[in-house]
Amino acid sequence: MLQNMTVQGISGTGALRLGAAFFSKFYSKGKDFWIPTPSWGNHTPIFKHAGLDVKSYRYYDPNTCGFDFNGAMEDIAKIPEGNVIVLHACAHNPTGVDPKPEQWKEMSALIKKKKLFPFFDMAYQGFASGDTVKDAFALRRFIEDGHEVALAQSYAKNMGLYGERAGAFTIVCGSKEEADRNMSQMKIIIRGMYSSPPIHGARIVTKVLTTPELKNLWLGEVKGMADRIITMREKLVAGLAKEGSSRNWQHIIDQIGMFCFTGLKPDQVERLTKDFSIYLTKDGRISVAGVSSSNVDYLAKAMHEVSK
Repeated sequence: MLQNMTVQGISGTGALRLGAAFFSKFYSKGKDFWIPTPSWGNHTPIFKHAGLDVKSYRYYDPNTCGFDFNGAMEDIAKIPEGNVIVLHACAHNPTGVDPKPEQWKEMSALIKKKKLFPFFDMAYQGFASGDTVKDAFALRRFIEDGHEVALAQSYAKNMGLYGERAGAFTIVCGSKEEADRNMSQMKIIIRGMYSSPPIHGARIVTKVLTTPELKNLWLGEVKGMADRIITMREKLVAGLAKEGSSRNWQHIIDQIGMFCFTGLKPDQVERLTKDFSIYLTKDGRISVAGVSSSNVDYLAKAMHEVSK
């Protein structure tokens, strides 16, 4: 019977670092961690700092501004047995591109066939669809399919606790005995790394999740934030059409979560900054959470001007 081993982490970054240290020391099937291309910029230094080798598999297709499902499946099929594959549970950072449920199912089957170890990073649960259960689909599907998984969670975004460093690291084990053994070793790692985590943020999370009235209030607020981001995506695309853009911007709506890969090129990004004082990364990535009803029309006009 599957059993969780869960420890508090210093937000998502700390949870990832704990997992990296644990796998570096105790995982005997290899120290190769495979991350999607692209992935969160901090994944590589976190894993390398723990002595792991970081490799990559295809994920984002710049031609469609969407998920390169075929490329991902081809690369995953070539990963050596026993290696660890890192998966963004929802709201992929930085692209905002997530696999569809049916694609997750196929990926789960292939990863199980290849005997890879899934390591989920869930930093935005609830911020993708507005539904925390829906956003946990991939993780729950993998567990239903019989995977033992690792999970790094952050409450920084979905509970507004950036400064409190509230997170968790979990390994889903095959038995209680295995979970107990892992826990004893994890405590040794934690003791030598930072001894104990801050407690204030963790108590806030615990209070919210264990008080039905507060939990329902929180879930409503998470949905409100996610709905606002989705609305901004729709208004941006509508604004681009209103400006007369002939380009297909549907990917802005199809992508999900806080971030969006617009498809803008470096020279277009440079023009946005120079001529319109709009700042974004050179790869065309914007934070949709920073778009509001007061600036979305200006953003649409500027994006049209540099891309027409």
